[in-house]
Amino acid sequence: MSKIKSRIFKSLVILSSTLTFGVLILIVAYILIKGLPNLTPALFEPKYTTENVSMLPAIVNTLLMTALSLLISVPLSIATAIYLAEYSKKNSRFVQLIRITAETLAGIPSIVYGLFGMLFFVTYLKWNYSMLSGAATLAIMVLPLIMRTTEEALRAVPDSYREASFGLGAGKIRTIFRIVLPAALPGIMSGIILAIGRIVGETAALIYTAGTVAEFPKSVFSSTRTLSVHMYALSGEGLYTNQAYATAVILLVFVLIINLASNSISRRINK
Repeated sequence: MSKIKSRIFKSLVILSSTLTFGVLILIVAYILIKGLPNLTPALFEPKYTTENVSMLPAIVNTLLMTALSLLISVPLSIATAIYLAEYSKKNSRFVQLIRITAETLAGIPSIVYGLFGMLFFVTYLKWNYSMLSGAATLAIMVLPLIMRTTEEALRAVPDSYREASFGLGAGKIRTIFRIVLPAALPGIMSGIILAIGRIVGETAALIYTAGTVAEFPKSVFSSTRTLSVHMYALSGEGLYTNQAYATAVILLVFVLIINLASNSISRRINK
C-alpha cells in the first residue's frame, strides 16, 4: 500500500513539474514569436518620438532605477536582518512584531505602495514624479523580501563558525562581518535576485511615483519611464501593440541577463 502511495505521489510531483515547465516555455515562446519580428533599429534610437517609440531611454532608466532602489533597500535590509539574527532575543515581542510587519508588507499589492509613494514622496516631500520617488517606493516594497531572506541565511550559518571565531579572540562585529556574512552571502544574493526581478517588472507603483516621461533623466528628480511602464503605455494606447511585444522580449532578456550575472557572482563567492 505504501509503495502505491509513493508512486502516486511521485507521479503527481512529476506531472506538476511538467505542467509548470510547460507553461513557462509556452509563455516565453509566445513572447518571442510575437516580439522578435518587431525588433527594429528604430526601437533603439537615442530619442523617443511617437514615430519610433524608442525603448532605449526606458532601458537606461530601468538600470538606474534598479541600482538606486537596491542602494536604498539592501543596506537597510541587511542591517535589520543582522539585528534580528545576531543581537535580538529569539522570543522577544518586539522581534515578533517586526516579523509580522515584514510579512504583512510583503503581501500588500503594489498599487497600494504606489498610492503611498504618491502621497508621501511625491506630494508631502515634494519630490514630484521622479526617479527618486519611484526608487524609494520600490525600496520599501522589496525591503521585507531581502530582510527575511537575509535573516534566514544568517540563521543557517552553523553556530560553530561563531564559536570558533570567538575562541580565536575575535569580537562580535568582526565575527559578523568576517565570518557570518561571507558564509551567508549566497542566501543573501538569492534575496537580492528576487528583489531585482520585482523591481524590473514593477509597473503600478512607478506610474504613481516615477511618471511616464520617456527621456534620459537629467537627475534623480527627473520623471522617468522604465521598460515595464513603457510596455504598459504602448499596449494601453492601442497603436503600438507590436512594439509592446518587442519591448517584452527585451524585458525578458534583461531579466535573464541579470539572473545569470547574479548567479555567476554567487558561484564565484562560493568558490
